[in-house]
Parts: sequence; structure tokens; C-alpha cells
Amino acid sequence: MDTTNKLPNTPSHWSAPRLSLRWWPVFLRNLLVWKKLAVPSLVGNIAEPLMWLVAFGYGMGALVGQVSMATPQGTVAVPYLLFLASGSICMSAMNAASFEALYSAFSRMHVQKTWDGIMNAPVSLDDVVLAEMLWAGFKALFSVTAILFVMLALGLGHTPKVLLAWPVLLGVGIAFSCIALVFNALAKG
Repeated sequence: MDTTNKLPNTPSHWSAPRLSLRWWPVFLRNLLVWKKLAVPSLVGNIAEPLMWLVAFGYGMGALVGQVSMATPQGTVAVPYLLFLASGSICMSAMNAASFEALYSAFSRMHVQKTWDGIMNAPVSLDDVVLAEMLWAGFKALFSVTAILFVMLALGLGHTPKVLLAWPVLLGVGIAFSCIALVFNALAKG
């Protein structure tokens, strides 16, 4: 392999990312921009699962009744509304992170040229991508929290164990944001 044309400090495409704490200002920038649109964003995040839970949970739930689920202790019957609510939480974490890392990050990268402006500061591309990944994961967590409040308002999931779902759902958001950022990097337009 010919490496004569390679600059001395140029990393390989296959090298590990060089991360620093410079991702934090990029993350805060995304948070400050989101705070301007937080109320409409959260209203949308609450309205959609509320409509799903009311229409399908109460409407179709009256017809379905209980859903049987297999657990290590045996089969357990769960109300259809609770079954649907837990699924909508997972779906919301996936959709919010994917949308943020696909559409919003692509817009910041290509349309608004925000990444170009950030890259003029002493911030590496690795730090920008890490900030976008974590931001999408935390935005998914905001969406999930809104749905959890809807569940609490409807009388579902009133156990403190619901709080244990946050780290798992943050991981789901980060995982789907990583997948979306890969597609975002490969997209031409």
C-alpha cells in the first residue's frame, strides 16, 4: 500500500474517533435552539400518543381485553392499554431519535451549513457527530418522558420501576441515532 501521499497526522478512515469534551458546546447549542420550539414539540409528543392510547387503548382495548405475555415465572395477563402504552414508548424513542439524527442533523449539515460553522472553531468532526448522537438520544428521552406523563395521567404505570426504563430508552435513542447518522453521512441529498 502506498502511503507516500498521506499527510503525517491524517487519521485513517478506520481509526477510532478522537473525542474530547468539545462535544458539549455543540450539544448545548442544539439544546438552546430546541428550547425556542420546546412547547410545540412537546405538545406534539403528548398529542400523538394520547390519541393512540385513547383510540386504540380504550376503543380496541374494550374488545381485546387482556393480552397474554410469557415471562420467566409463567404466562401473565396484561391489560391491552398497558401493552399498547409500553409499545408506544419504545416506538417514540426510536422515532424521535431517528428523525432528529436523519432530518434535523442533515439539515444542520447540508442545508443550514451549521456543521461548517462549528468546524471553523477548534472542534473536530468526531466531536460534532458525538454531540449529534447524544442530542438525538436525549431528544428521544424528552419525548419518552412526555409519554410517561400521559401514562401517569391515564393511571397506567404508577410504579417507581418506570424510572428504570429511562436509561434503557436513552440507550435505544442513542442506538437509533447512530444508525440514522450513518445513513445521514451516506445521503447525497
